[in-house]
Amino acid sequence: MTIERDSVKHPLVIRHLTVSAVSHPAPSIARITLSGDELAGFVSSGPTDHVKVFFPDPATGVLTAPTMTADGIKKPKGEGKVISRDYTPLGFRTDAGRHELDIDFVVHGDEGPASAWAGKAAAGDSLVIAGPRGSRLLPVGATHVILIADETAFPAASRWIDMLPTSVNITALFDVADESLESYFSDELKARMDAEWFYRRDGLGQLEAALRALGEIGESTFVFLAGEATTLVPLRRYLRRELGLPKQQVTADGYWRRGVTNADHHEPIDPSDPED
Repeated sequence: MTIERDSVKHPLVIRHLTVSAVSHPAPSIARITLSGDELAGFVSSGPTDHVKVFFPDPATGVLTAPTMTADGIKKPKGEGKVISRDYTPLGFRTDAGRHELDIDFVVHGDEGPASAWAGKAAAGDSLVIAGPRGSRLLPVGATHVILIADETAFPAASRWIDMLPTSVNITALFDVADESLESYFSDELKARMDAEWFYRRDGLGQLEAALRALGEIGESTFVFLAGEATTLVPLRRYLRRELGLPKQQVTADGYWRRGVTNADHHEPIDPSDPED
């Protein structure tokens, strides 16, 4: 059986939104609910979609973002600093003309503009998002999906679990800071997966050992890996090189890279071993 995964494109739209609620599914994660009429027509049809989120400059408090014109994206004039990061849109709802979008942020103090903003966000604050530009749809032909993620990839893992048919078996290996992150997933999502939790304080190598312990990975199994890039490198090498799984069966996405500010998640997690 061959696993196939199609892609679709969406019109690029820049949306000016307002924070309508803030909650915490886990102590270190802030769930920011955004609302506004400009969310009308928002589409996100794949589990790994992302939107570009534009933040206020921490030094000035000024939010600067590009605009859409008939000729495409127009960069802002003036000296305002454009600060943006990519995030997974967790959930979108429309009810009686009201539109809401949830985005989850891992909060780790004021080390970065996204964390600094999310840690202080309150109802009434403004935010700008762009996208998604497109979606990679669910893998057709997969009867088993293995999810390997740290807390930065929990929204994507949630979307995988929520979107996959109930006929698909889900195995999850979660690499997190501590036990408090286990509260993130709802009981409904937890019931859909067979999950193992690993804590970074216990050292490296746990994920690879757990992945190897799963045994044979058949041709109808799809593996999604996301989180800190260098952590994923040996896992991807095991899957793609040692087991010889084709790239149609494995997606590895480095959402962040230890020691690198604003790392580009579109870059290969292992530049020395690019996709073939």
